Parts: sequence; structure tokens; C-alpha cells
Amino acid sequence: MLSENMTTEMSNQVVAEFYSSYLYLSMAAYFDSVGLQGFANWMKIQAKEELSHGEKIFDFVIERDGTVCLGAIDAPPSKWASPLEAFKAAYEHEQKVTGMINNLVTMARKENDYASENFLDWFVDEQVEEESTAKNIVDQLKLIGDNPQAMLMLDRELGQRTYTPPADAGQE
Repeated sequence: MLSENMTTEMSNQVVAEFYSSYLYLSMAAYFDSVGLQGFANWMKIQAKEELSHGEKIFDFVIERDGTVCLGAIDAPPSKWASPLEAFKAAYEHEQKVTGMINNLVTMARKENDYASENFLDWFVDEQVEEESTAKNIVDQLKLIGDNPQAMLMLDRELGQRTYTPPADAGQE
């Protein structure tokens, strides 16, 4: 059974993951509006992943006899100055989410909640990947600069991304 504090913080994380999905959908709309459908596709896939992360946490809380309390989801920004600025924002957002996951792990350790700590290990690993991927795209966009041909090549590459549902937490 989850403690009241862990239940509250896990519920907050569900909302944060759903916000992440909402943010990436907003970024997809931005990319569509500037003619970068490959970037938009990448963000739509990212939005699906974030939604699935929230659902994983939701299901875990229920499994541990907790009650998820969903709060309001803030409206995300809808415009960015450039693709680079959008991906910088995505990278910064992933860093923030990493901090939130780390805080949950710290709480689980303080409460000797080994089941939650084990569950959260998957998210720790996932955040390493999320940050690395966003940072790599930021770095590529910096290299591209104002080169439209290179931007279109990256757009084509990002358009190849497909959605793969994540493996169950704790089963990897």
C-alpha cells in the first residue's frame, strides 16, 4: 500500500506526464504550422509516449491500493521562435521531469517503499533516454543553423519515427 504522501506525489506525476503529452502535442501543432511535418510526427509520437507514462503511474497507484487524484492541466505554450527553440524547451522540460522522478525515488527510499522504488527505476532509465534524445536534436539543430536543406533532411529523418508502446515498468 502506498503512503498518503506517495499517493499524492504519484498523482502529481500523472498530471505532469499528461502535461508533457499536451506540451508535445502543442509543439506538433507548431511544427505543422511551419511546414515541418516530420518534426510534427516526432512530437506526436512523443506525446503518445508521455501519455503512456502517465497511464503506467496511474495503474501502479491503483495496483498499490491508492486513489489517483487528477488535477488541472495547464495550457502549454503554442509558439516558439524556431525549431531550435522548441527543442530547447523540450530538453529543458525533460530535465524538469527527471528532477520530479528523482524526487519520487528519494521519497520512496525515505519511506522504505521498495516496490515504488523498483517501479520508478524504469522511469529513471527512461528519462536518461528522453534527455539524451532531446539534447541530440538540439545539437543537430544548432549545427544546421539557417541551412534549409539540412533542416529538410532532419525533418525527413524525424518523420520516420514510429510509436512503440513501452515495456511494462519493472519487467526489463
